[in-house]
Amino acid sequence: MGRNRARDTEHPSTRLESGSRAWIAPSEFTSGFELLVDDTPQSHVDLDDPTHLHFEYIVRMGAVIDQLSEPGAALTAVHLGAGAMTIPRYIEATRPGSRQQVVELEGPLIELVREHLPLPRGAAIRVRIGDAREGLRRLPPAITGKVDLLVSDVYSGAQTPAHLTSVEFYRAIADLLSPSGVLLVNVADGPGLAFARRQVATITAALGEVAILADTQILKGRRFGNLVIAASAAALPTTWLPRILAAGPHPAKIAQGAEVAAFAQGAPIVTDADATASPRPDSSLFLR
Repeated sequence: MGRNRARDTEHPSTRLESGSRAWIAPSEFTSGFELLVDDTPQSHVDLDDPTHLHFEYIVRMGAVIDQLSEPGAALTAVHLGAGAMTIPRYIEATRPGSRQQVVELEGPLIELVREHLPLPRGAAIRVRIGDAREGLRRLPPAITGKVDLLVSDVYSGAQTPAHLTSVEFYRAIADLLSPSGVLLVNVADGPGLAFARRQVATITAALGEVAILADTQILKGRRFGNLVIAASAAALPTTWLPRILAAGPHPAKIAQGAEVAAFAQGAPIVTDADATASPRPDSSLFLR
């Protein structure tokens, strides 16, 4: 996804504590706005239609979320990584009354988003500033074991920090989830998918049931892109997903069961002692 647009000097922007620059600009490709950090697109938000999910991996997350519980039923959700809060807005629009907690490291980013892409009035979305892993320990004790959905979509620039990729991290998430609660993880990887394979093996060790949603070419390891890993201690609600994903608007495949086992075969489980950040994408990935 590329950028030949005017730079952040012409759009609302802020300097993050990491030193990066975050800015918001109208989407060049559809309605709504995009949040970018330096030159990396982080989020798309359509204030007029929060159910409009533009980025492909977010569409796939939305398809899983739609399968949870009864249609329209309120959820208890936790989001690690805020971006412009696309998924919290989607849940608020499709499941009114949901209780949502968001953990985001960058306070200046939250201030930028709140000012220029305000959240729906009355939405029960609590934002906490801090590290995602540390934030797990600071969530209200009352939600432990009662979280219906936890979304982990944390990037420092274009990479997931190492400490958010280990089995210890995912076991802490598992403790928060309800017996049927679902974890969704955005994983970015390139040819060979060595990082993604280790993540699937690691998440399987922590939760047991895993499915992978991705563009077929990405799932085959032929190009860099995003894979969504869905996981739960219970059977995943994926009955209708293959048909939904194949229909588009961004056709994709869902790998389950034996395919997931084959995908992760031989991949070592990631621990805190040997965790590494996700691969850095080539800058050409963001040219479109």
